[in-house]
This record gives sequence, structure tokens and C-alpha cells, in this order.
Amino acid sequence: MENIFAVVSSKGQIVIPAELRQKLGIETGTRIAIEERDNQLILQPITANFIKSMKGCLKGGPDMVASLIRDRRTEDR
Repeated sequence: MENIFAVVSSKGQIVIPAELRQKLGIETGTRIAIEERDNQLILQPITANFIKSMKGCLKGGPDMVASLIRDRRTEDR
């Protein structure tokens, strides 16, 4: 991937180049998740495609309703 550089303004703002905004579907008002990992910033646009890609990611995890019921029964004792 080619490096793309941006400058941080005095308000802490950067401009995402138009080519990347178009490629990633970033439009005015698009929310961006920012993650710090290993001294790097990871920017993740929260678009409809991103939300669709998350479908089922928690499948097979703990049953929260059963856990709540179990906790309530323990509290009642």
C-alpha cells in the first residue's frame, strides 16, 4: 500500500484524501471508530457495509439471558 500523508491541524483534525473517502464509502457525517494499537491509530469507518460485516460475530457466545436468570436465582438464595 502506498503511504499517504496528512497534517494535523491545531484543532487535532486531519483531512482524509478524497480518493480514500470514495474508496471506503466515507461521506459527510460518517462516524469513524479510532483504535490505538501498538502505538498506531486504526481508523474504521462505520458504514452500512461495516455493520453488515459484523452480523453474526457474537454467535456462539454465552447465553446472556440464561446467565441473568442463573444470577437472579443465586441472589434469591
